[in-house]
Amino acid sequence: MFTQVHAQEIGIPFKGTPGTMNSITDVCGIEVEHLALIEDSEQPSTDPKPIRTEQQTFGAWYSLNGNGEMTRMTWLEKSGFLAPIIAITNRHSIRTVRDAAIQWITQQSTGSVVSDDDYCPLSLPVVAETWDGFLNDINGFHVQPQHLFDAIRSASSDQIAEGNVGGGTGMVTHEFKGGIGTSSRKHGEYTVGVLVQSNYGRRYQLTIADVPIGEEMLDELLASSWTRTTN
Repeated sequence: MFTQVHAQEIGIPFKGTPGTMNSITDVCGIEVEHLALIEDSEQPSTDPKPIRTEQQTFGAWYSLNGNGEMTRMTWLEKSGFLAPIIAITNRHSIRTVRDAAIQWITQQSTGSVVSDDDYCPLSLPVVAETWDGFLNDINGFHVQPQHLFDAIRSASSDQIAEGNVGGGTGMVTHEFKGGIGTSSRKHGEYTVGVLVQSNYGRRYQLTIADVPIGEEMLDELLASSWTRTTN
């Protein structure tokens, strides 16, 4: 039986003092929920993962490698503000999740769906995507607006699940099975929270606590997650 552990629990040193839950939800007002559609088939369909805040907050963005799309980037860069919903989904569902997030935000603002004449300054959410087509039925277009609505209603500030959950179900990192992780660090009176949906990298690039461990983990010792097997 697999038991999930964190790096610090097995002696891998990381700097800083974690928050109470060592989670992004240590930051006051942050709520998170995961959702994954897993049916009786060979591949799961990853569902949106929303991050919810109590109000509009400051924000910024940075592109690490130029791959991956996010909505609201132009307005985020110009205004410096985030809408109260951030969502992550698979690449082919980004429009569905964006439209659903706008619908949810505008309904919360007015009590009903707004008309074209109404103005809701928060109804331009950040929705990010990752390509998970190796493990996910990405061309099945299974994600529907109701899935996001359900996830938003279930979002909480409690300890959140990590690993092979939600959008992390289809992730591959350094040729290993990837997923979702979270952490927090305290700095004086402030708390910094991070949530990572990891989906990148070759095996040899894997570095943990400044140790290039991936260079020692050859395919002959441990097969790559990108290798498909057949019976």
